Formats: sequence, C-alpha cells, structure tokens
Amino acid sequence: MDSSQSQQQSTNIGSSTGSGSIGAESLSSEGSPPLWRFVTRIEKQGAVGGTWKYRCNFCNENRTSSYSRVRAHLLQIKGQGIACCKKVSRADKLEMQKLDDEFENKKLDSGPREVPLPSESLSHLDSDAMFKKRKSEKSPITRCFGIETRDQLDQEIARMFYTGGLPFNLARNPHYMRSYTFAATHNIAGYKPPGYNKLRTTLLVQEKANVERLMIPLKSTWREKGVTIVTDGWSDPTRKPLINFMATSGNGPIFLKAVNCFGEIKDKFFIANLMKEVIQEVGHQNVVQVITDNAANCKGAGELIESEFPHIYWTPCVVHTLNLALKNICAARNVSNNSETYEECSWITDIHGDAMVIKNFIMNHNMRLAIFQKFSPLKLLSVADTRFASIIVMLKRFKLIKRGLQAMVISDEWTSYREEDMGKANFVKDKIVNDDWWDKLAYIVDFTKPIYDMIRLCDTDKPCLHLVYEMWDSMIEQVKLEIYKKEGRPNSEFSPFYHVVYEILVARWAKSNTPLHCLAHSLNPRFYSDEWLLGDQSRIAPHRDGEISRERMKCFRRLFALNDDVGKVMEEYAQFSMKSGPFEDLTCISRMHSMDPKSWWANFGAQTPLLQSLAFKVLGQPTSSSCSERNWSTYAFIHSLRRNKLNPSRAQDLVYIHNNLRLLSRNSEEYAELYTKMWDVGGDAFDSLEDVGFLEFAELSLDEPDLENVLLVED
Repeated sequence: MDSSQSQQQSTNIGSSTGSGSIGAESLSSEGSPPLWRFVTRIEKQGAVGGTWKYRCNFCNENRTSSYSRVRAHLLQIKGQGIACCKKVSRADKLEMQKLDDEFENKKLDSGPREVPLPSESLSHLDSDAMFKKRKSEKSPITRCFGIETRDQLDQEIARMFYTGGLPFNLARNPHYMRSYTFAATHNIAGYKPPGYNKLRTTLLVQEKANVERLMIPLKSTWREKGVTIVTDGWSDPTRKPLINFMATSGNGPIFLKAVNCFGEIKDKFFIANLMKEVIQEVGHQNVVQVITDNAANCKGAGELIESEFPHIYWTPCVVHTLNLALKNICAARNVSNNSETYEECSWITDIHGDAMVIKNFIMNHNMRLAIFQKFSPLKLLSVADTRFASIIVMLKRFKLIKRGLQAMVISDEWTSYREEDMGKANFVKDKIVNDDWWDKLAYIVDFTKPIYDMIRLCDTDKPCLHLVYEMWDSMIEQVKLEIYKKEGRPNSEFSPFYHVVYEILVARWAKSNTPLHCLAHSLNPRFYSDEWLLGDQSRIAPHRDGEISRERMKCFRRLFALNDDVGKVMEEYAQFSMKSGPFEDLTCISRMHSMDPKSWWANFGAQTPLLQSLAFKVLGQPTSSSCSERNWSTYAFIHSLRRNKLNPSRAQDLVYIHNNLRLLSRNSEEYAELYTKMWDVGGDAFDSLEDVGFLEFAELSLDEPDLENVLLVED
C-alpha cells in the first residue's frame, strides 16, 4: 500500500463509525480520542468502561482492548501489552501522531489552570517594562546552570510537600534524593510518575519481592549464628488485634509477618500454633529461643513450644520483668497480701502523685505554663503509662527542671497571677519549695538508677543474653549500696526497706531466669578472666557456681540428643573453663577479658567444635522483645487513622518493606553520613538535634535506643 492509498483509506475510515451503534457514534464525536477513526468498532465489551472489540483498518486483524492499546497498536509503541501494527506506513504514522498530539494539547489547554508558582507570580507583578527587559536578559551563569529552571523545580517539590501534608523529614530520605537525581541525569522523554493503582499493586509486589531477595544474605547467617523469634500483640486503628513476628540475631531484627487475630481466642494453643508456623518457616534448627512478654498465655505457649522443640527455649522479656519490678516498688498496692511492701514503699507513690499534680496543674493552665517556660528550657512532657519505667522517667525530668520550677514559684509573676483554684496553686508552691520533698524525689531516682540503667542496656536489638545473669547480680548490689548509703547503715545491718526491694527483685528474677541465661553466662570468656574475678571478692567463675553448673548441664542434655555428643561437649567445656588443652595459650588467656566473646571463640575455639558452634549461637542473641514492640510504631506510621481502610495484607506488605529497608539502610556506611544521617528516626519533631537535654526525647526514648544513646547524655 503506497502513501496516497493510505491517506485515501484513512479518509474513508474517518467517515465511518464502525458498527454504527450509538456508543460508537459518541466515541467519534468532537472531543473523543482521534485514533478510533482508524479502526472499525465491532462490539462494546461490558456495560461500563472503554473496552471494544474492533478490526484494525490497516492489518485487518480483530482485537479487543481499550483506547490506550489502540493507540499503542497504531503508533507502534512497544511494551504496552499489544502487538504493533506492521501495515502502518510512515506517512500514516506521522498523520496519526499529529492528530494524537493535537488531541493531547487540547486536553491540556482545556484543563483547569494551575495555581502559579512564586517565581511565576512575581514575574506578573513586575510592571516596569525596563525591569522586565533586564530580567529577561539572562546572564551566562544563569543560562549555563539553569538557575531559573532549578528554582521552578524546587518550588514544584515544595508545593508537593505543602499540599500533601508530607513531613519535612522526608527530605532526609536517601530514596527521595536518589529519585530526583536519577530523573535529572537521565533524559526520559514523556515520563509520568506512577499513578495510584500502580503504586499500590504492581510496584508494591515488585518491591516486596526485591526486599525478600535482599534479605537472603542476612538469613543465610542464621544457620551458624542462630536466630531469636520475637513476638508481641497490638490493635490497629480499626481495633483489629494483630500479632507480629520478627527474627533477630546479631545482624538486626527482620520483620516476618503480622497475623490478623480478629475473632480468634488468643489462648496458649492459638499462639503456640502461630509460633510453630514461624519456626518452621525460619527453620527450627536455626532457632535458639522465642521471646514474648510475661503474660500467662504467652508463657503457656512457650511451654508448648519447648515440649515440641526441646532445643528451643521460651525466654520472658527481661525489660518487661524489670518494668514489673519497678511498678511493684514505685506503685505498691494496698492489699492484704502486700501490706509489708505497701508500708515501706507507699511514700514513693505519694511523691509520684505529687509530681503528677504539679505537672497537670502547670500543663492545664495556660498562664502557669507560659510562666514556667520562661524559667526552664526543658518542657514538661506527658509520659505514657505504657512506656517502660514511666514513673522514673517523670521523676528524672522533675529533677532536671528543679531550679526552673523553684524560680517560677518565687517569681513576681507567679505571685501576682490570681485565679479561682488558689488552693492547688499553694499546694504546688509548697511542694516545689520543700527541700525534704526534693530529697525524697532524688532518693527515688538514685536507688532506682541501677534498675533503670539495666532496662536501657537490655532494651536493644544487640546481643546481650550472655550479660543478663551478671547484670542482675550487679544491679541488686548497686541498689543495696544506694539504699544503705542513704540510710547510713553498715552492710551487715538489716534494712526493712531494702529487704522489701530485694524480695521484689529476686522474685521477679526467679520467674524470668531460664537455663539459657546460665548457659550464655557460662560461655562468656570474660567471666573466667582474672581481671573480672579480682574486681570483686564475691565473684566466682561460672564453673564454680553450683546453680549455674546445674542449669548448664540441663542445657547440654537438651541441646545434644546423642550421649556421645553430651560427653564431648562436657569435655570441651572442662578444657575451656580450666584454661587447659587448646585454651592454655597465653594470648588466648590474656584476651578473655578484653575481646568480644564471639570474636574470642572464632579465634581460639576451633579445636572444640561443639562448644564453639554453641557459643556462636547463644552469644549472639538479644534478651528482650523490644524490636517487636518498636515495630508497632512502624505499623502506626503506615496504618494510621488517615489510612484506616488500608487492606490488612497490603499494610503488612508496606510494613515488611519499610522495616526491612530500614534494617538494610542501617547496615550501610551511608547511614551515618551527611544529609541522610539517621534519616529514619526523629522526624519533624526533632528538626534540630543541637543542645538536646536529657529526656527531651521522652516520647522516643526507649523506642529508638540507638538515637537515645547518641543524643541523650546524663549530667
């Protein structure tokens, strides 16, 4: 077919309406897509939509599609899910392309006018013709670097942030930076960003599959390093109960999945079945322990798991245990079986209650709050009761703002301001100027400091299972020193208050202590070094401690099914603990105290393979369920009140991508550098990270321990 014949055919086709139906005529009317005239429409497909069965007037093949694929077929656009028409000549293609371009331009011209950008608005406000002329004459530098174009793009991006309610912290996101850098360095003619449906379907599936591939190298280390399954419960914005599961080892926590438990009875059997599915998915031979909170159903589920998988231990979260101990001490209940504790500890509850009255009085009165802010650079923050050590966090904040509070209540502004509730105002002033009240508050902070410090040390994803046993002993001793120092008693004298605190701590430790803690303690070479043993006369090596030795033997029998293996590992442990055989080398002994435990075993444990492989697994495990609880912050960020209709499975995919991409990002060198430093923590609430006082980040503290350790330094 030559060019003149094609043009004649096109003219004839343009005069036809295909099937002659009403729907076809409407499609050929003015304002309809122009390329419909180059096909013969046969039959409309479906009551709604724009899909037709048609015959191409060039190749005479029957096809069924919407207009977008008709256009791709005729204009020979590849990759659009339809074959290109091979009968279209170059002249035909040029004519159709011209019609299509005119149609698209007409759509743009007839569309709603865009609100002008700042640079465009300013140009219309300039009435001086000479000034306009000078502006239009761009300097060589302006032309070379495209400064006006860059300014316009900056303004377009800024408007996207402002109209979409996007947080400014997004500008620190390296993926945001890379997307625009990629677009600027590649000439992608006619590119349009992905639309609503593509973002939530195709691209989401592709990214999840990609993240799963990226996680394979981390998962491959589980066989040697071991892995801990961590789980916790939560309710989403639609009140659906969820249980999430994460796998964590020395490389960081990996989000596995979240199960929607709506309509289910969350007893120990249900939870245990969910745990079994996750254990089988991870590989039961790789799992060292399962960590949950201390709830009865979780404990029962843990016992069921241990009965089916003898080599897997259920371990209660140490941070939960310590938090419960603090609540027993600082919020003692006045019940019949708790009379001794209440008698000795009720004064702590009174001090905390007074602090809450002071805080609420100032926060709920605008003028009082305005006066307070003049005297204190730190804010009065409301600490949620669900936060670990919430009582201690509140009292620590009060200790820091003591001078500001005292200056406030003795100021002329406080005295001159009158209101109806003068009784509370006088109560607040009396407490704030009372030195005895402040002494009691400081005492609470001082003697609970070892407990609070242990919470912060354990509330991390880093391996610390091998440190817990020793930390409990040291923490109790430090609590005793603080109490006896305040009471002015010799160590041999009985203290009723310390006795109550001691009983609470020991009872909580007895409930959470497992043989795995003793095994991990036994495999830490530091506790066999002279430097550690001579640091305190009461310390003894693990192999000389009766309780630790008994629990360690229980672990050996559970973890090694064959009697021959039990005998071999016992012999290897004897050599290790006695520093004999392969462990009698002077370098080996001298590095026991200073070298990282896993590195020590990698360097010196090759001749005891059973004990070495066991050490690699046990010494790399965490001791709290914190990563699982922090994951709910990610869930709340993804599945917010604004997005409460988000499909649960799609929300899970988004959390999987978000959490695991953060993990991969934090393992890279770029994470601690330049403009993207710590891009995934803080947000707009922390635009400036300078001059940050302790607990200024109270809402984030213990949710982001890495951030807290970097920024929050106690005086």
